[in-house]
Amino acid sequence: MIHRYRLISEHHGVYGVARLCRVLAVKRRQGCYEWRAAEIRGIHGEHRGSYGSPRLTDELRRLGRRINRKRVERIMRQRGIVGIAGRRRRPLTMPDGAAAPAPDLVGRDFTAQAPGQRLVGDITYLPAGEG
Repeated sequence: MIHRYRLISEHHGVYGVARLCRVLAVKRRQGCYEWRAAEIRGIHGEHRGSYGSPRLTDELRRLGRRINRKRVERIMRQRGIVGIAGRRRRPLTMPDGAAAPAPDLVGRDFTAQAPGQRLVGDITYLPAGEG
């Protein structure tokens, strides 16, 4: 039975779901849509629940399925499938507004006559004893 649903899923754009169900003697046309929902649930599970409707649609299209993003959204909404939103990123360093800026000893001129004359760098990422 699964092979029939897969065949319907692959060729429904050309022949239509109703005609394929009739030819393949599938009694319930709803079974085809349940197959598609199971396929969406499987892909969603493979990616640990992180895929939402746009990524799921792209993945289904890569597999050769012709499906619209809105249909994927509707199937996900009906089945309670929700993609996990990524965590918000926190900035690693917060500038101190009261601190005086570091003096510009080079004067924004980074050219040198020979190697080793002007050494510049940024050490703000190094942890200090103060916190």
